[in-house]
Amino acid sequence: MDELVWERPEPPARAAPTPLSRARIVETACALADEGGLEAVSLRKVAAALGAGPMRLYGYLDTKEELLDLMTDAVYGEIPLPDPETEGLAALRALAHGCRAAVQRHEWFADLIGGRPGLGPNALAYLEASLAAAAGPGPIEDAVITVFTVHSYVTGAVRSEIRERRLISDTGLDEESWQRAAAPYLQRMFDSGRYPTLLRTARDAVHPDGDAVFSAGLDRVLSGLSLP
Repeated sequence: MDELVWERPEPPARAAPTPLSRARIVETACALADEGGLEAVSLRKVAAALGAGPMRLYGYLDTKEELLDLMTDAVYGEIPLPDPETEGLAALRALAHGCRAAVQRHEWFADLIGGRPGLGPNALAYLEASLAAAAGPGPIEDAVITVFTVHSYVTGAVRSEIRERRLISDTGLDEESWQRAAAPYLQRMFDSGRYPTLLRTARDAVHPDGDAVFSAGLDRVLSGLSLP
């Protein structure tokens, strides 16, 4: 395997109208993504925002994939890590809420988490804290499954929230407006008698806000775990 960007030294500083560094490149890329999503990020667009030629960036990273890895790790660095003495479930809860808060600041982050773990120092620190919170005297595989379970819930929940936010932006309809527009059709479907539980849900269920839904779902996941 070629030398990874995490261990590859930066080019030596040189006199230039626009001084560059990996940190400055990543900060600029994150700002572009915050404003326009990941489609707004390319090496050429980042170079233009920095007032530098695109070829200069290749001294700091080789591909757009490396840039996305660096951006992801920068956001992981914003997530507070629990004190090592924090009780396991409390630590996992704090990490989950920290991840969600990071996605709310940088919605593109939701598109880059999940799957293979990040290899940057901040992503590894987040994973280390998660495993440490879940680990006990039993097989370490138990901690891996616990962390996978919690992270799967968090990833799915935040992606659902971001999907809703994007739908509002794309259609101009918030959830209440969408429900009103769909109400006549849904009433006809309910009148068919085929969906009694859906009817009961639409009629009787309380619909809390996103914070409450995320917290309640997380509590249900954590309550089902067996930690040392």
